[in-house]
Amino acid sequence: MAGPLSGKLALVTGASRGIGAATAIALGAAGAHVVLTARTPKGLEEVEETIFNAGGSATIAPLDLAENDSIARLAAAIGERWQALDVMVLNAAMLGSLAAVPAIDPKEFARVLTLNVSAQAALISAFDPMLRRSAAARVIGVTSSVGRKPRAYWGAYGASKAAFETLLGAYGDETAEISRIRTAILDPGATRTEMRAKAYPGEDPASVKAPEVVATRIVELAIDGFESGYFERVGS
Repeated sequence: MAGPLSGKLALVTGASRGIGAATAIALGAAGAHVVLTARTPKGLEEVEETIFNAGGSATIAPLDLAENDSIARLAAAIGERWQALDVMVLNAAMLGSLAAVPAIDPKEFARVLTLNVSAQAALISAFDPMLRRSAAARVIGVTSSVGRKPRAYWGAYGASKAAFETLLGAYGDETAEISRIRTAILDPGATRTEMRAKAYPGEDPASVKAPEVVATRIVELAIDGFESGYFERVGS
């Protein structure tokens, strides 16, 4: 499909539903070949089919980012087929249970940190060589307002997002002067997702924006570019 991202390769994590799925579909519509990854094969297949039906192209890679060596295997497989990675959207995350800090379950907290922080560091490390080979690599991390402003009962998830923002920001600072890699943090704000429904079970889903609104902004950033350290809250 012809478009502003024609000839570009994009990777979207957590692409089987919500913001990740909408972003993958929007990137495909803009002409990018999209690699979709998530734990749910059926969801990935549905997103892939939507991209194909619209004239785009995609490759699915079902895997659990928290599993040992899964990210290294993904990077090796993608690296065998493509030279450079032009867009990486780090969207996959785990909410965990909302609880007061003294009541945080240590085992669950460890799982939250593994996916929301350690796996993100592994993704950056594994794909750094391909990002450096891009003429203009864009790495966009999806965050949450609780990563910047602490909120009661959101300590575990907020701590993981604060760490993620620091991690991606540091990477952007390290690479800004020696490569064409640029990093950005995007806070989607209140958005109609399964994670949102879990956190706010009494909320009317129709009262918050659709994931496609966030996806449109992510693709605009991928096309227009930005300087490392860029932050945006969608809708504010």
